[in-house]
Amino acid sequence: MKPFAILFDWDGVVIDSREQHAASWDRLAERKNLPLPDGHFEKGFGMRNESIIPDVLGWATDPAEVAALAFEKEETYRELVREVGIEPLPGVREFLKILKASGIPTAVGSSTPRSNIDCSLEITGIADYFGGIVAAEDVSNGKPDPEVFLNGAKLLGFDPKNCIVLEDAQVGIDAARAGGMHVIGVATTHPAESLKNVDAVVHRLDELSIEKLASIFENR
Repeated sequence: MKPFAILFDWDGVVIDSREQHAASWDRLAERKNLPLPDGHFEKGFGMRNESIIPDVLGWATDPAEVAALAFEKEETYRELVREVGIEPLPGVREFLKILKASGIPTAVGSSTPRSNIDCSLEITGIADYFGGIVAAEDVSNGKPDPEVFLNGAKLLGFDPKNCIVLEDAQVGIDAARAGGMHVIGVATTHPAESLKNVDAVVHRLDELSIEKLASIFENR
C-alpha cells in the first residue's frame, strides 16, 4: 500500500460550528443594523467572508470595509464559541485516534481563519492529532480554487494524488478535485445525495477505516 495523507476541511467536518457561525452573522447584523438576505447562510457556506460579504450579503464592496466586517464577524464567532463551547462532530475523536495509531499524516485545509481553528482546538483538546494547518490567511484564493489543499499536501510532503480530502461542501469537493486529489464527502451539512464527484460519502468519520481509505487508491 502506498502511503497517503488526509486533509480535513474544518467547519462541518471536524467540528459542528453551524449554530455558532449562523448566530455570529445574526449578532453582527444586529450590531451594524445590516440586512441578512433569506438563505444567506446556506449560500455562503464554505466560502470566505471576503466573498460572502460582497457577493452573498451585499454589505460592502470596498476592500477595506469588507476586511473590517470579516474580521469583526470572526471575533463575534469566537465570542460565541467561548460562551457556549464547541465539540468535535460524532466519530471525529475515534477517527483521529485510528489515523494517529496507524501513522497516517493529517492536516487541516480550511477557509476558516487560523484564530478560529486555534480557539476550537484549545477548547476541544484535539490539536495533537493534526500535523499542520492551512487556514484562510495562508492562501490568496478561496475554494473552489485548490490552493488550500495543495498547500496542505505540500505541508505534509505528499503528492496531491496521494491525498484524500474530507469535505462537507460542494465548493470544497470541487477544490479537491481541481487539485487532483481524492475526496470523501461528509454528509453533515448537506444531504449525501447532493455531494457530487466524490469517491465515497459518509455521515460520520468513524465509518472510515484504514482499509476503506486505502481502497480508494486501488480504484483509480
